[in-house]
Amino acid sequence: MSKSAELNIALVQTELYWKDKVANLAMLEEKIWGLKSGIDLIILPEMFPTGFSMEAAELAEPMNLGVCKWMKQMASQTGAVITGSAIISEKGKFFNRLLWVTPTGEISHYDKRHLFRMAQEDQTFSQGESQSIFEVKGWKVCPQVCYDLRFPVWSRNRRINESPLYDLMFFVASWPAARSSAWDALLPARAIENLCFVAGVNRVGKDGNGIDYTGHSEIYDFKGKALGNSQTTDDFEQEKIEVFTLKAAELDAFREKFPAWMDSDDFMIR
Repeated sequence: MSKSAELNIALVQTELYWKDKVANLAMLEEKIWGLKSGIDLIILPEMFPTGFSMEAAELAEPMNLGVCKWMKQMASQTGAVITGSAIISEKGKFFNRLLWVTPTGEISHYDKRHLFRMAQEDQTFSQGESQSIFEVKGWKVCPQVCYDLRFPVWSRNRRINESPLYDLMFFVASWPAARSSAWDALLPARAIENLCFVAGVNRVGKDGNGIDYTGHSEIYDFKGKALGNSQTTDDFEQEKIEVFTLKAAELDAFREKFPAWMDSDDFMIR
């Protein structure tokens, strides 16, 4: 399936109730219902049902229970793909799992590869073992979670069948305010080096551990340009939902004019 001419994406930058799934899902449902029609992809932050917590034994749930059912409902009612990460239990292990739920009820997932050892995430969760590539309206999409942003080899856009592997990469995050400069620098870097659109969705507010988050959610084009120019607006660090329209013709034309992806290195990740 060829890419649709345009892809409409909503980035949900929000505060989260600490370890309160009911409150978070109710709050997010209200925000999602406030979106205009015609959205193709709605991106929520990392661990959107609970906040970024290491209390996995308390907060985890298996696939296809409350959070998954809620996402299926939202996707069906809006006609958009819904994505974001949650704490999922499977076969005695816990995963920081990004869920990708289509309007027809199909669920795919990507388990976070790089676990944030500075918060003992690596002692609580199991590491993801494989990359995932999703598709929406013919656009190939590479999902990533927060700390993955610091490891460009893992997300490298490879040459597959004489074409780049994906068109859009996105990061869902709980990225602290103390390191926001790294977030602002690395997102456009990933866009430039992979010749793709890159979206970053981060939360705002303070969590139950006293950590501050200042958002800075944005989409960058293949040249590393911020599409929303939101860094100059007052709501860059406030709750907001911003909708972007990505244009396939602009991406394809740049890749044809500047085909650096054809010179990428082949490698395997073990």
